[in-house]
Amino acid sequence: MENFYLILVVVLFALAISDLIVGVSNDAVNFLNSAIGSKAAPKWVIFLMASIGVLVGATFSNGMMEVARKGIFHPDQFYFAEIMVIFLAVMITDVILLDLFNTFGMPTSTTVSIVFELLGSAVAVAAVKIKGMGLSVAAELSNYINSSKALAIITGILLSVFIAFTIGALVMYITRFIFSFRYRGPMKYLGSLFGGLAITAITYFIFIKGMKGSSYAGIELASGETLQDYFMHNVGFILLVSLGFWVVFIQLLKWIFNIKILKVVVMVGTFALAMAFAGNDLVNFIGVPVAGFKSFQDWMASGMPADQFSMANLAGKSTTPLYMLIVSGLVMVITLIMSKKARAVTETEINLSRQDAGDERFGSSFAARVMVRGFTNFNKKVQKNMPPAVSNTLKSRFEKHSYYNDDPDAPAFDKIRASVNLVVASILIAMGTSLKLPLSTTYVTFMVAMGTSLSDRAWDRESAVYRISGVFAVIGGWFLTALIAFSVAGLIALIISLSGKFMIFVFVAVAVFMVIRTQILFRKRAKAKLADEEDNIEEEDETEVIIAKSAKQILKGLGNTAEILDLGMQSFLKEDRAGLRKAEEACKVLSKKAKKNKDKVFKIAEKLMDNSAETTHYYVQMIEHKREMAHAVHYMLSPMITHVENNHKPFTEDQSIELSSTIVSVTAILKKISKMVKEQRFEGIDALINEIDQVIELLRNNEKQQFKRVKQQLVNTRNSQLYFKIHTELENLLLHSINLVKSERDFITNTRN
Repeated sequence: MENFYLILVVVLFALAISDLIVGVSNDAVNFLNSAIGSKAAPKWVIFLMASIGVLVGATFSNGMMEVARKGIFHPDQFYFAEIMVIFLAVMITDVILLDLFNTFGMPTSTTVSIVFELLGSAVAVAAVKIKGMGLSVAAELSNYINSSKALAIITGILLSVFIAFTIGALVMYITRFIFSFRYRGPMKYLGSLFGGLAITAITYFIFIKGMKGSSYAGIELASGETLQDYFMHNVGFILLVSLGFWVVFIQLLKWIFNIKILKVVVMVGTFALAMAFAGNDLVNFIGVPVAGFKSFQDWMASGMPADQFSMANLAGKSTTPLYMLIVSGLVMVITLIMSKKARAVTETEINLSRQDAGDERFGSSFAARVMVRGFTNFNKKVQKNMPPAVSNTLKSRFEKHSYYNDDPDAPAFDKIRASVNLVVASILIAMGTSLKLPLSTTYVTFMVAMGTSLSDRAWDRESAVYRISGVFAVIGGWFLTALIAFSVAGLIALIISLSGKFMIFVFVAVAVFMVIRTQILFRKRAKAKLADEEDNIEEEDETEVIIAKSAKQILKGLGNTAEILDLGMQSFLKEDRAGLRKAEEACKVLSKKAKKNKDKVFKIAEKLMDNSAETTHYYVQMIEHKREMAHAVHYMLSPMITHVENNHKPFTEDQSIELSSTIVSVTAILKKISKMVKEQRFEGIDALINEIDQVIELLRNNEKQQFKRVKQQLVNTRNSQLYFKIHTELENLLLHSINLVKSERDFITNTRN
């Protein structure tokens, strides 16, 4: 039995390493976004500062380990065998859940996941135990669950969302009012003071408030008092010295090395936030395995059976060996540098907080539209009743200006906002850590970033509805995290408790399979994304590059269109729902690419204006025809899917023959157009137009046959509507395809002449 539980402890630590990897991939967004979004330094410098912060912060995490041992449940009510079931259910669920969110690039909370996993698994194990004793679960459960502490933790996490957003918005508003978007002027006079105050605030909350309960708190000084006591007794002096030192030091850096002050603040802020993250969130990854290891040691020393040894010892004080904290920190650093999933999660938050409008990741929602409309009307009333002098002053301070107008690789937002993001978030997280509250670093940093975006007017009327919809989607994912974490952990703990310990290894195998599966899925998506990016036309591309990329886009679009038509029609005629769903997914990808190209068309057109207006006109036409072709495929496929999903009568044999023959003709023309574009030889356009006219004539003959069937009452109205709709969209597709190739020809000809 000893060997069995030793294996379980090893499994716990193996899962902890996996959890560290997937957890850091999720939470790296918290301390990297501001530096990466503002492009404050090369990425290797950003990662270096973050890595040092993670290593230092890991050693501050000791006091937080108590949450995993006694924060959610009463350990004295459980035996060692039951505690191990709880801990294993938590770690298995955490690895699966976090990896799933990372794969889809959605930032979630490791703190919320661990809290609700502990809660769910403890409730399940307690319920089985209570039922086994023949007692009422409803009446006895409160004796097992630390409901007051759990409620305080959950309330604190939710409250942090509101506090982080409000404080982030307020501090950003004041900061922007002082410095405006033309911050380089005021920064010459107030920069060192701003930097000194920011870093001093970080120093206070990281090193003074965060010291409590850390591995360094008990170090004795020559005077006989501990390091923690010294900091507590000399707060005012330390803050004054810190402020003076940082103001002078930053100013000297400016004078001697001409180092930009805001870059210093962002780098120090990145270090501080990474440190606060490691100090607060390390418990989420190794707190449970460490508690399991401590439980195993106590059980081994007792000599009692595993199902009779009470875990009351977990309620007492305990320290985590420093080497475990350092090793965990090293794993986090390696993951931070190597993880591609971390970059995917980072993109989500930067997209929602960037200063300029453009291609939005999220669509609009009803709630977001109502909210934007309400705030717009409220703002109009405020502006109407505000004194003109005040209104003009505010308008001048918040007038948008960018120092990177001609830079194609401009940052998503400036370093003023990045500094506020980092300082406010690190202070809030460090404050929670000092109070031993496992705040959600994801919630805090995300909501601070959203609050600063709002105050910075990044959410204007062109983008607000999409950004707010995105925030709702992320917050909805957070609630989903809590629900899934509680349910899955509880279910796993319940099955293990009822079915026997061997089920532990079954679930571990499932976790490994899920992680491997999502890794494969992520790599496929990353590969597909890389292939798409190769053809993306950017503002900095030269004209010849634009010609080459546009040709590749057309070739891919034509090829995908032909495949969708063939698969969609064959699946429709066979009533193959799986094939139709596959065609629908391909159609969505085609439409998304066409929309993305159209959203960027005017930025590219502005660059092409350097050649001639004619060139620009043909390029815009080309993009429009690509978009309309995607629309035609969608409008044809959508009613076909609805027809099959609603189990309506299939098409007759004559109709099936006509449509199959037509699709063959249409796809043959698309292939000829592809060959023409690929070879860039457009002499055969007139002959191609004649072929298209013949296919259109075929479509019209088919429609005449359909009228005969209607007259003979061989088909009903629904059948006819769909049949005519298919033919209409096929005709639209053919017309836009020939216009596309003509626009491509004229674009190339006028550009190169």
